[in-house]
Amino acid sequence: MTEPQPLTLRELQALIQKMYGSKDASRGIDGTFMWLMQEIGELATALRDGSPHEELAKEFADVLAWLATIANVAGVDLDAAIRLKYGRGCPGCSQFSCVCDPGEKP
Repeated sequence: MTEPQPLTLRELQALIQKMYGSKDASRGIDGTFMWLMQEIGELATALRDGSPHEELAKEFADVLAWLATIANVAGVDLDAAIRLKYGRGCPGCSQFSCVCDPGEKP
């Protein structure tokens, strides 16, 4: 069996839309946001408990998939959003290797 090809962020968002778009639209933003929060909680637990790498990776994948889901429901292109916010470097210092004060949130 061959390895799946890497996905761009845009391709991931389109894949999630294709698989779950109608369910996601009917659930709406509020319901979808609650699922995202549940997955973030599961990721936090896996990180805290020192879960095996494969299980941890699956939790990261779930969070990313639900983030793509809520972006789809909200009509946000994640690729464009990332380019807008981070495409010219750190939003705080405008450097590609951040030099912001470590106590600040860039």
